Amino acid sequence: MDGEKKERLETLVAPFGREIRLDDVLFDSGMRLMRITIREGKRFTQFDIDAPTAEAWAQVMKLWAERERAREG
Repeated sequence: MDGEKKERLETLVAPFGREIRLDDVLFDSGMRLMRITIREGKRFTQFDIDAPTAEAWAQVMKLWAERERAREG
């Protein structure tokens, strides 16, 4: 997209052939967001989130992963 600088943070391979790309995006306005792009076959879903949203999402995902590891353990 025009007016933005993007840095790839990570590309994750997820179940069922999905790919998750995480990018740090700096817009010309100075706003910085994390762009999450999920590829499912030929379909792409993309959205941008701010730092507080990313932090809250990360916390929920971490707690869920810890709970699942304990169940498997």
